[in-house]
Amino acid sequence: MRTLLNHRALALGLACLGFLAHPAAQAQKLRLPGGAGPSLARDQGSTKVSPAAAAAAEAAAAVPGIRQADYIVAIVNSEPLTNNEVKARVARVEKTLSGQGMAVPPQDVLAREVLERLILEKILQQQAVESGVRVDDYAVDQAEQNVARQNEISVEDMHRRLAAEGLDPKRFRQELRNQLLVQRLRERELESRVRVSEVEVEQYLREQQGSSGANAPFAINLGHILVSVPENASAAVVDAAQARAQAAAEKARVSASDFAALAREYSDAPEGKQGGQLGLRPADRYPELFIDAARKLPVGGVAGPVRSAAGFHVLKVLERTSAGMQAMVTQNHVRHILLRTNAQLNEATAAARLADYRRRILTGQASFEALAREHSQDGSAAQGGDLGWAAPGRYVPEFEQAVQTLQPGEVSPPVVSRFGVHLIQLVERREVPLTPREQRELARDAVREKKLEDAYTTWAQEQRARAYVEYREPPQ
Repeated sequence: MRTLLNHRALALGLACLGFLAHPAAQAQKLRLPGGAGPSLARDQGSTKVSPAAAAAAEAAAAVPGIRQADYIVAIVNSEPLTNNEVKARVARVEKTLSGQGMAVPPQDVLAREVLERLILEKILQQQAVESGVRVDDYAVDQAEQNVARQNEISVEDMHRRLAAEGLDPKRFRQELRNQLLVQRLRERELESRVRVSEVEVEQYLREQQGSSGANAPFAINLGHILVSVPENASAAVVDAAQARAQAAAEKARVSASDFAALAREYSDAPEGKQGGQLGLRPADRYPELFIDAARKLPVGGVAGPVRSAAGFHVLKVLERTSAGMQAMVTQNHVRHILLRTNAQLNEATAAARLADYRRRILTGQASFEALAREHSQDGSAAQGGDLGWAAPGRYVPEFEQAVQTLQPGEVSPPVVSRFGVHLIQLVERREVPLTPREQRELARDAVREKKLEDAYTTWAQEQRARAYVEYREPPQ
């Protein structure tokens, strides 16, 4: 079903708190709000910062130990942005960068970038609301559960950890809602703009075929062990985790070692229980941290422990193919029932209906196919909701994530995406080589992703240029 295809949709782009799922699971998922990527201002082009903005930012970067009365640092259209908002985000960004082992910019530089980032976020959130984009409570509930699941804790534990970081659960939910608003606005505004021609696909394939050397595209299957490190862990806890990861790495380097058994013994990652294999996939679908560590290793080579915000990782190269286009891939055969939301049917009501369908399926009162034919509001309804076989990355992120958690025969709880609310059944899973057609689709996805990124950069700059922003001098 083409409407569900993901084309490797743009990530949300709003930053995290430093409290992340392990990197193998981060792609295309909601993150805890408040942190930063390598460049906070990368979506804003070369925005010039006025002296007033610099002064406001520098005031926001004042010594953390000194409590100050809050005040407005900027007016974004008609909405105020306060000093405390900037200071809170700066503190969370610093924590994220430090936790990932990245250099923290000087306070004044970081504060200016954070201020500009918050301004852009407000502009996009305002536009989303004005454009009629809505995010129901059910979607926020699901996003909250997804973030907790990524971090392998309960929602209640996540709330406690957030509170310890000074982020109230209500504020956290509001930031999740804002992320979803911007995500849906961006999807609506940009998806229809981007087209990929056959000429561009051919050019991409020729570039891949002409690549050589260490930077040539490749596909890789990594074995992964994660020894997680809790948020705000003491030095003793970090040292203990590092020692445990080091022990796993040393055992993995023994030629006769059974990596799957080691993963089941040591790994805190979800795939550890299944032997730690992440699957053969193009290198650009792995976290950069993993590829940097494993790029020069031969098959059978072990890297690590390497540190991330999630903990310590041990990686083993299980398979490698050149050019990344002849890889074996894991395909999923799925069915779904889609209920589209509108003014008469909100996400919560749609989810309640689908939950009842799921109950009937699990108790044997009805078959998935029959309910899909009767109720699904998708082109696949006539086929009993059958979407056929698809490789990873072919569906929108929320749908894809739900599929990956299922075992053959299982039916998911209701899943919200930009198309509506889904009930998903995994029929079967298999390992197959890529066909020529699938190779072209992977190439098309890669080209489309790049064009979407470029389109987003331009679009964000346009929104920033149209907005009214008034910087305020700090009070004397």
